[in-house]
Amino acid sequence: MNRNKYRGEASAGAAKNAAAARADPVAALEKAAEGETAAGLSLAATVGESGLTQDDFLAAVEKSLTRREKPRGGEALKVGLDLGTASIVLVVLGENDRPLAAARRFAQVVRDGLVVDFSAARTIVEELKAELQKDLGVELMETAIAVPPGTGDRDTAAHRYVASGAGLEVGAVMDEPSAANLVLGLKNGAIVDIGGGTTGVAVLRDGQVVRTFDEATGGVHLSLVLAGHYRISFEEAEAMKQKPENARKIVPLAAPVLQKIGTIIRRGLGDYPAEVIHLVGGTAATLGIEKIIGLEVGRPVRVSARPILVTPAGIALGCEAAASAAPLEI
Repeated sequence: MNRNKYRGEASAGAAKNAAAARADPVAALEKAAEGETAAGLSLAATVGESGLTQDDFLAAVEKSLTRREKPRGGEALKVGLDLGTASIVLVVLGENDRPLAAARRFAQVVRDGLVVDFSAARTIVEELKAELQKDLGVELMETAIAVPPGTGDRDTAAHRYVASGAGLEVGAVMDEPSAANLVLGLKNGAIVDIGGGTTGVAVLRDGQVVRTFDEATGGVHLSLVLAGHYRISFEEAEAMKQKPENARKIVPLAAPVLQKIGTIIRRGLGDYPAEVIHLVGGTAATLGIEKIIGLEVGRPVRVSARPILVTPAGIALGCEAAASAAPLEI
């Protein structure tokens, strides 16, 4: 087979589908839903040392937001801190990567991966840490963090300072898509972390990251469009885009932002033939996003279960389970 010819035909087909999606996003979304097929996946059977499937592991992390489990005496913990554009998440895992506790708070202290309100960010992390410490009965001392791909040393240091200012020593720093892959266990393909402010792309071959790319545009931009159109608050727009009954009226307004994200992903992939694209991050929960982006990039797209928790949980998995906890003196 002439691969150049095949790639040219595929690109032409993707361009035709993308043009149709721009002209009538609702019709394109419905057509994509009718013809949807399951893509071949190469994901790990279980997550870390937990023995749980990806769905069960993330369900346990979600459950730990409200029902927390105290660690066993002397149990080493793994802690992950995710400073996002729309929220801050703290996740605690026990031995064998068992989800114990998690806490999440809406926040607007980070913009496009950059800490813009250090004091507020530190305060929120301190409060989340205190909340989890009270329920777990231990002092959390060490955490891993993650930043968008391509974040410079100075901006990465700001993330470190937020954690250390809240009493958490930073033991590991990762890029966000690589952290997500500690949950997904993808061998070949691409992971796209669509957060509030940025879209980060990581291409994997044989389980190794071979390319990363990041560009500003994410859920905040979508929420701003909805807030402006409906004359509602940003928080109301955030809630609006998560409700299934709003999907049809949101799609025409959201489509240009989602199509731009698709363009970013296509640039991020470069010449790498990523067979399947996996979406994580809060914005990936937007209804129909995988279909619109799939039409834009011309490749199968899958949204992870509980996408907003994938990266925070992956950050925790990347933390060394060393002296990360001590009995809490009350």
